[in-house]
Amino acid sequence: MAVATVSLQQAYHHCQQVTRKAARNFYFAFITLPKRQRQAIYAVYAFCRLCDDIADEAAPVEQQVSALEEVRAALRRCYAGEPEGPIFTALAHAAATYRIPQEYLHEVVAGVAMDLTQRRYATFDELRAYCHRVASAVGLICIHIFGFKDPRAEEYAVALGLAMQLTNIMRDLKEDALRGRVYVPQDELERFGYSEQWLMRGIINRRYVAFMRFQAERTRRYFQEGSRLLPLLPRRSRGCVAVLHGLYSRLLARMEAQGFDVFQKRIGLPTWEKVVVAARLWVMSLLLPGRAMVRRS
Repeated sequence: MAVATVSLQQAYHHCQQVTRKAARNFYFAFITLPKRQRQAIYAVYAFCRLCDDIADEAAPVEQQVSALEEVRAALRRCYAGEPEGPIFTALAHAAATYRIPQEYLHEVVAGVAMDLTQRRYATFDELRAYCHRVASAVGLICIHIFGFKDPRAEEYAVALGLAMQLTNIMRDLKEDALRGRVYVPQDELERFGYSEQWLMRGIINRRYVAFMRFQAERTRRYFQEGSRLLPLLPRRSRGCVAVLHGLYSRLLARMEAQGFDVFQKRIGLPTWEKVVVAARLWVMSLLLPGRAMVRRS
């Protein structure tokens, strides 16, 4: 069946609507960008959302694998100048405008594909490889849109993506367990003497708190490394990274303040707080030098 042709304006509008509906914390960061960069980020987010939705749908694994293979094929056609549908039409334009390497987008698909077959991670090295694909690769895509010259920006974008994904993993322990997925490293659960059975039952004890505190301390180190990205970005795009760093590090702090109780209710930031944090960090990013932003993050 032929895919309906859409205009570039329609394509970007579709991606914006996808982002507005599903992005949560991301949307508050994206709105700080200039229009052209914001549109490109919407296209990238909509692509990632397309992949995630395939992995999360209630369908046989074989069908999900086939769907992701079609995404890969559509991505190759997109880069060959034959985009299909609104998401790939917008993505093709964004990729050409900002010279986004195709390999990073394929990394995202590969990471999502891991969710279809891998339900446990034996070590942190295994988990880090997964996080690199589903999060750090997105960070590398984004800095091509933001603009950078110093090659160290890639290292720091990887670290920030990792910090954000690890924060999500900690917050979503309950939801992931209900789907049969345990992302936290198995050897670290064993080291702290906290069983997977306790995790499935949502039991909070001193072993759980010690385990989660260890996860939080490591994640905070990645946030600290990721903050070094700020002075390496142009001033107008720096605010997006500052807001993402601020919102997610605040989410990590909120979990710590609540004793890492992620089982009773989903821990998040209210909309008013996201707006206040986003506005404050955006203004700071415009007024302060990048190195001052690092000290304040």
